Parts: sequence; structure tokens; C-alpha cells
Amino acid sequence: MNIIITGASSGVGFEAVLELILSGKHKVIALARSQDKLTKLLEIAKGLNPECELYAIAFDIVHDDYQGLQQFIRANFDGKIDALVNNAGVLINKPFMDLDEADFVEMLQSNYIGHVRIIQSLTGFMGEGSHILNIGSMGGVQGSAKFAGLSAYSASKAALHVLTECLAQEFAEKGIKVNCLALGSAQTEMLEKAFPGYESPVMAFEMGKYIADFALTGHRFFNGKILPVAVTTP
Repeated sequence: MNIIITGASSGVGFEAVLELILSGKHKVIALARSQDKLTKLLEIAKGLNPECELYAIAFDIVHDDYQGLQQFIRANFDGKIDALVNNAGVLINKPFMDLDEADFVEMLQSNYIGHVRIIQSLTGFMGEGSHILNIGSMGGVQGSAKFAGLSAYSASKAALHVLTECLAQEFAEKGIKVNCLALGSAQTEMLEKAFPGYESPVMAFEMGKYIADFALTGHRFFNGKILPVAVTTP
């Protein structure tokens, strides 16, 4: 399969890429803003599977021009994407009354608008049987536990959840399935920022493996679903 994953330079995105390249059956484009971290990802991936077809590309889904990426996909993916994993995102931990408009704009751009841009830019390469997998958060699930300091982050993830449900309907005629995994805690840098000192029972590599597996097979069983992936709160 031809797979693109964003936010691949750290955390669960980094681990999902490593899981996807192990079998040698897939071509993977890993996108992130940090070229240094992507270089590290590529080195580790080649150590695990020297024959893997991994393209690690520095790319900002919010601000960069998509024409170059589209050309790269035509040349290296034969113009076909089987799975798009929208994992990129950032987190601000700040009391609501201390947040300014720029904080909300940053959250919405990174956790929502960037995904809108990449979906609009790349769905032309997707067809019957392909899968768009958005990575959300339990913080954006209505009725779930909420935590002080995460209002801007949680609201931006909630927007991504609703977008998932809408696009599942809009893309139904094309045969493109759209789902969202609302992640609970996994031991990552982002978790430490949200909950300093908290230790999750789920390691980043475990969640990364789950994401990779779901990207490959989840659309056989689900469409338009927001699926909680959490054993603890947070």
C-alpha cells in the first residue's frame, strides 16, 4: 500500500511509521516540520529494514505549497494513495483566561485547518477502498472527562472529529472511508506537556502499532466513526 502519515517526527506518528515499514509491503511518505527528526526516523527505519521504501520529507501542512508534494506523489506513488494518516498536531496547556486569540488560531490551524488542507489537496489521488484516518483525542469527545488548561486543544480536536463524520458522507460515492481514533494517554512528549509527571500505562510504540494496523484494516469495518482508544483517563 501507498501510505502518507503526518506528524511523523515524534511520538505515536514516529512509531507508526516504523511499524509500517517493517513488512516491506508498503511505501510510506513521512511528513513533519523537523528535518533533523525525520533524518533520525529514516536512519532507524533503514536499520530495521534496509530495503524499506520510506520517504521522509520536511513539510508544514498548514503553510507549505502542496504542488511539490503532489508532484512527488505522482512520481513515487504512481499517483495513488491508499491511506492518509492525519496525525500532525500541537498542544497548548494554559488556563482559559490566559489564552489569547493567537493561541486558539494556532490550535485550529495545526489540529484542524492543516488537515483540511491536506485532505483537499490529496484526495484526488485516492479512490475506491482507500482510507483517511484522522488522529483525534479523548479531550475532544463529547461527554468525556475534561481537564483545566486544555480547552483550546480539546476544542480543535472536536472540530476534527465532526469533520471526520461529514467527510465519510461526502466521500462515500468515491469509496473513500474516513475514520478518527480519539486517543487517550500514551507516553509521549505531548502527554508530558499536558499532564506533567503522569506516566501512561500505554507506551508510544504500542499506540503507534495500533494506529498503523488500523490505517491498514480499520476501514473494512468502520466508516465515519470516532473511536475512543483509551484504557485510562487521562
